Amino acid sequence: MTNYKELIKNYTTDDYKNGLVNLHIHTTYSDGHGEYRKIVRQAKEIGYKRIAITDHNTVQGHLENTDLLDYVIPAVEFDVWFKYIFLHLLAYGIDINAECMQEFYSKDKQGTEKDIIRFFSKRNIKKLINAIHQAGGIAVLAHPACCWAINMEKFVQDLKELGLDGIEIYYPYPRWRKYLKFAPIDEINKIAEKYNLIKTGGTDFHGRDFS
Repeated sequence: MTNYKELIKNYTTDDYKNGLVNLHIHTTYSDGHGEYRKIVRQAKEIGYKRIAITDHNTVQGHLENTDLLDYVIPAVEFDVWFKYIFLHLLAYGIDINAECMQEFYSKDKQGTEKDIIRFFSKRNIKKLINAIHQAGGIAVLAHPACCWAINMEKFVQDLKELGLDGIEIYYPYPRWRKYLKFAPIDEINKIAEKYNLIKTGGTDFHGRDFS
């Protein structure tokens, strides 16, 4: 059985920057435009050695494509609030059949793709992180510069106390996110190192193909 925590921990800056690993990809199972199997085929063709498909609030894609999970890291991107801050929490390497995770998945397609519905998520972040760990996974803060924390270090420190395992450092901040950054990436990188958090990265891909 793959130890996903060790696998992800051992990916390097070069792996992310040279396009060898992409741990943030969406498909038509949430708000992406590419079909799961086609995305995987293209990822192999362009040379990714591993990818994670992180559809919003669902593992349905993984459940229906289990034959590809020797290459795809099973993952989910959850919408959740912590205090006054709306954030996205990536869960990597979870058991997709784990009973403890079922309450956190969306019950319909709108909860995987409609921003306005996802924004009003009522997931309890402490319970969610505990469930991710119970399901054998790790919890990673996605695109942290977009979190409207007044004090980013205190925000991360508080999440760490709840069990946060990592932070998405290697991220291009595409589309509207390039204009809504509340903390410098260098500062977040230093925070990750200070609190011994795993550094991850991905492109937040939503397209049909990688070309």
